[in-house]
Order: sequence, then C-alpha cells, then structure tokens
Amino acid sequence: MPKATRPTRNAALLATLVAVLVVALPANAQERAQWDGVPETRLAGTYLLHTANEPNILVRVLTTGLAHPWSMAFLPNGDMLVTERPGRLRVIRGGALDPVPVAGVPPVSDAGQFTGLLEVALHPRFSENRQIYITYRTADEESRVALARARFDGRSLQDLRVLYTSAGTPFATSSGSRILFAPDGTLFMPIGGTPNSGTSGLRAQDPGDPSGKILRLRDDGTAPSDNPFVGRDGYLPEVYSLGHRNPMGLALHPLTGELWAAEHGAQGADEVNVILPGRNYGWPVVSMGREYSGDRISAQWWQEGMETPAVVWLPSVAPSGMMFYTGDRFPAWKGDLFVGAMMVGRIQRTGRIERIVLNDEGEEVGRESILAEFRRRIRDVRQGPDGLIYVLTDEEDGALLRIEPVERP
Repeated sequence: MPKATRPTRNAALLATLVAVLVVALPANAQERAQWDGVPETRLAGTYLLHTANEPNILVRVLTTGLAHPWSMAFLPNGDMLVTERPGRLRVIRGGALDPVPVAGVPPVSDAGQFTGLLEVALHPRFSENRQIYITYRTADEESRVALARARFDGRSLQDLRVLYTSAGTPFATSSGSRILFAPDGTLFMPIGGTPNSGTSGLRAQDPGDPSGKILRLRDDGTAPSDNPFVGRDGYLPEVYSLGHRNPMGLALHPLTGELWAAEHGAQGADEVNVILPGRNYGWPVVSMGREYSGDRISAQWWQEGMETPAVVWLPSVAPSGMMFYTGDRFPAWKGDLFVGAMMVGRIQRTGRIERIVLNDEGEEVGRESILAEFRRRIRDVRQGPDGLIYVLTDEEDGALLRIEPVERP
C-alpha cells in the first residue's frame, strides 16, 4: 500500500468511529461531552478521606436541598443560618434544615452567580441585641449592592434597615460581598469590580466609585473617622483599599490581626492579598492573568505603589469563602488558610478546598487540595464553634458538609 494513501484511510476510519460515538450519545450529551466538565456525583452519608498532615478525616453530609447557598453563620444555641442566592434565609435546627425559610428577607435581584442574597453575619453583641447583617443585590432596575441590618427573632427578620447602598454607576456583573467584623466593632465589606480590564474595569482605580474596593464601616453603615481616605477630595470615606477585581473571601490573621482577602482574577491570577489600609492592589493596571480571549490583561504584573499578592493561582480556581483554622480538633492544620474553590481552570465540577500552609512571615510554604473527589463548587468554608470545619457547596441542590477528625482509640 503506498504510504501516501495511509493518512486518507486512517482519517476516514477515525471519522467513522467519531460519528458512531456521537450518534450513541444522547442529544444533550453530544453538546456537553467536551465542555461540561467531569461527571456528576451524588452526596449522601459520611465519607472517609485521606489528607496530608491529618491523614484521616470524615466528611459528613449534614443536609442537602439548599438552592445555591452562599454563606453561613453560627447561632449561640447551636443552630445555623444559611443564605440561598435566590433570596431565602434558612435555619439549620438541630442538624436538620427547617423547611420554612426565615420571613422578612428583602426582595433581591437573582440574575447570576454574583447577585441575589449573599452574606449573613451576626453582630458581635448578637446575644444582647439579636441583630444580624446581610448583603444582597437590590431588586430595583439599578441592582446595587446593599448592606442591611435586622433583628432575628428565630423565625423572621424584624425592623430591617438598609445601612449602606453602593453609589455610582450600577454594576454590570460582579459584586461578591462578604461581611467580616473586626475586634474594634467595625466591619469590612468588599464590593466587586467588573470582570473586564477596559474602561469599566478601571472603576476599581477610581477612589470615588465603590466598585473594586474593600470598605470599612461602623456597625451603623457610616464611615469611621480613622479610615485612610477620610477628608481627601474625590475619595469615598468608606474606602479601605482599592484596585480589587472581585473579593470573595475575608479572614483575619489569627496572630497579626491583619485582614486577608481572596479575590477572582480573570483567566488565571486568582489571588489572596494581605489588605492594608489605603493600599492599591493593582486591578486592572497590573495582573498576572489573561482576558478570557487569551490576551494579556496588562503588560506587567507589578509596579511601584501597588501591592503584590501573598498567594496566586495559575490556572484560576475561582476562590470563595476563606478562613484560618485556629481550633484544636485538627492540630496539624492549626494556622493554615482554607479557601473554597469553585472550579479549576474553568472546568466544571472540579471544585475543592485549597489548604495553604504559611510560615511565620505569612509566606506560602505548602498547598493541598481537599474534597476534590466530591466534584462540587465550594462556596464557603468556616470554622464552627466546635472546632470542626463547615462547607457549603454551590449547586442547585447544594449541601452543607462538616469535616471531622477520625477519633483515635
């Protein structure tokens, strides 16, 4: 057989095999085969996993049936509050999901993954005043980011009051917004920037626009007098730091007390930053990432006057909620940073928890992926009052998981 004819016949045979395989797939599977990620798994029961440093852990599925859960908060009586992005606040009572949502939640805009009902947090004096705080996208046509406070009576929100609403041009897409109370009673609240690096991306560099900023507020929603830009012309007094793309996780370092934040890059260059007052974190002037088209976002990844990240992911992992582990139930993990990740390299069903090991200077010295076997988007990860680790998966049928140690005999 002449060599020149081999490629033609092999190509014809390959085309025939591909045609047979495609016909054998259901119609929707033909469309999804290459682009919809790894296969789905079902969560139920308890799982034994093996990890570094803590060789054996148990992952217990506490409840399912949560619609895109976003955040959680622990009540003093052992119950939990969980937000659902479509606009429901749920209660986990005695380890079971209460079928009746909390009444009194304001209307929200739920038009995408960065909209809807987002964060829930307890006031530091919750046991005295019963106040909780929520962030959400407003249901009006401007769809702004709002911070509200209400009194929780166990079944409903009473006396709800909007404390802060983002001013300026309405948001096109990104607006992840966490809440973290500091020891001095003030709270941090990020407002995401827009995902592109064009004209609208530069809003993160505009000190008079809340987009792409981390805000510091009093518990009544006003700006503290010691914020870094108070009194400067053209600067919003509530701005604590600027040049962010879309911060999705906040945590205070247990030793230094510094604020750390995880934020989305674009195509790669997701970051964890140490947030210092008045500092500029570069977006979109400097970035290690690329546009979704593949073009570089910026010609350089650093310049004078802009901060460099403590942790970078290439490719991206879509970071979400984060925490430093400070409990005693997992001694080998004490001091480690845990960051939820929703997908790796933009491949569906590749979510996990990223455990970051840090040295005494806050520099990364190790990294491990946990829960990758579950193939779920991890939206939030928190340490509970019991020292165990609680995890929310962001799905239409989302789950609340609890990570426990395997007790040694």
